[in-house]
Amino acid sequence: MEVPAATRPPKYIRLLPYWAVLQTDLRQTLHGWVWRTWVLASLLAAVGYLLYRLGVYREAGIVQRASLVVGDLLRWTLLGSTLLVVVLTVGGIALERGTLADSVLSRGISRYQYFLAKLHARLACVVATFVLLTACVLLASHFLVHEDLSLDGSLVTLGVLAALLAVVSAFGVTVGALAGSPVLGIGVLWVVLYAGGFVLSFLPKSYPTPDRVLAHLPQMLQGLYDLQALGRMVGVAALGALAVSFVGMLGFARSDV
Repeated sequence: MEVPAATRPPKYIRLLPYWAVLQTDLRQTLHGWVWRTWVLASLLAAVGYLLYRLGVYREAGIVQRASLVVGDLLRWTLLGSTLLVVVLTVGGIALERGTLADSVLSRGISRYQYFLAKLHARLACVVATFVLLTACVLLASHFLVHEDLSLDGSLVTLGVLAALLAVVSAFGVTVGALAGSPVLGIGVLWVVLYAGGFVLSFLPKSYPTPDRVLAHLPQMLQGLYDLQALGRMVGVAALGALAVSFVGMLGFARSDV
């Protein structure tokens, strides 16, 4: 005998709390001043730099190679973006620690789901924003005098830089989940990034560390790159991001909020 529809217990969807936090965090991030400052500053810097380079050619007749101009622009854009990405990702959980237990975790969502929702929301926002901004820069480079960019080199460069920012984002969310305050988390993350960069500088020169990748951006944009070496670097970066995220999820599940 079938149970009447009116008396059936409501079906519980396990991913619904995760999805709700993910959507809410995406909206909050896109309406926050950090994200808007990042987008506005990146666009203004890109437009100003490209117009300056184009003006140099118009006035002095100096040929501007797109690979050099775009390589410099992407390098400084990535370095500048890292500062705001650190603030954006560390604050994902750290800013809500005071009201987290009462406002979120008491509504049927586990700490694992909450951490993963925050992590995935910040990752998606950071990577998608950077890819769109960088794609606009690459498209604008067609207005330069000497176009020497290759399609495959541009796509590989875009993927490698996005992977680097994804690793920074994973570290940021993890540190924000474990730190007691956003200020402490930002300071700790900067120390970790600088220390990690210093340690990686001792690796053999054949290994594409982040600083070496940034130094060879013009060659990569021209299509001169070692795909296997870059693939290994992206793979190691992905494994590192997964490991850090796993540690952060376990640590957040056991910490006080």
